[in-house]
Amino acid sequence: MTKRDDIRAAKSLQGADFPKTKEEVLHYAQTRSADAKTLEALHALPDREFSSIDDVADAVPQEPEGVDQPGGTAR
Repeated sequence: MTKRDDIRAAKSLQGADFPKTKEEVLHYAQTRSADAKTLEALHALPDREFSSIDDVADAVPQEPEGVDQPGGTAR
């Protein structure tokens, strides 16, 4: 996942009432036609209840961007 995944996840949940479980978050995003990349990020969430959109965004796993560059881009 990348930094944009947490932003995608947050956008897909706009208008949602919280708290929501992981399954409820996924269902809400699916009903709003979230794209495959967003759903992939939401599937990676821990199995727990979330109190807000920010709580979900904070829980999206983050990995550095770039294939062979630990921590980011080549210099």
